Amino acid sequence: MTEMGAGGGFRQPPEPGQAMVAFDFDGTLTVRDSFTSFLRKRAGRRRWALGLVRLAPATAAYARDRDRGAIKAAAVKEFLQGVSRTELEADAEAYAARAWRKLMRPDALEAWNDWGQRGAHRVIVTASPALTVLPFARRLGAEGLLGTDLTFDADDRITGTFKSPNCRGEEKVRRLTAAYGSGLRLKAAYGDTSGDTEMLAIADHVGFRVFRERP
Repeated sequence: MTEMGAGGGFRQPPEPGQAMVAFDFDGTLTVRDSFTSFLRKRAGRRRWALGLVRLAPATAAYARDRDRGAIKAAAVKEFLQGVSRTELEADAEAYAARAWRKLMRPDALEAWNDWGQRGAHRVIVTASPALTVLPFARRLGAEGLLGTDLTFDADDRITGTFKSPNCRGEEKVRRLTAAYGSGLRLKAAYGDTSGDTEMLAIADHVGFRVFRERP
């Protein structure tokens, strides 16, 4: 049985002794940041440009404190606040269908499929909102998806804040152990930034920036 989270993440309980393999998403399985691309495509040229102007204070703050979670939350509030869960899910599905061929790295997909053929439990661990990555995870046949969770109000509309901390750095390991148990050891892990360091540290095989191919 697959366990679904309200934020869009999910996991299938692994079999006893099954190898666990974790993949970062943006920049690892993909050639660029999928969430920024999704927001830009969804907003359209004029709305995107206006939103960037409104985000200038958050951008300036990020230049000082490098708080990725804060600037991501500001972007969610600017571009997605008030959007219903149903609308976001439909937009994310449409984006994945359009972007798949231009976004996914062929060599990363090869490694992903190889681990699947070897019977591994493959989980995507991403700082992007789980709901926007969910259509990609389904296409990949992922056994698990852990991401940053959005919050919704009583009418099931996005509030503009996050339910969980930005899923990078130590938070990736915290989310993995919360989902799969303390003392978790990964058979392999793949990432491309300093935000993946802690996750890579609990893996037997470390794949840091090993995927280079472009569609």
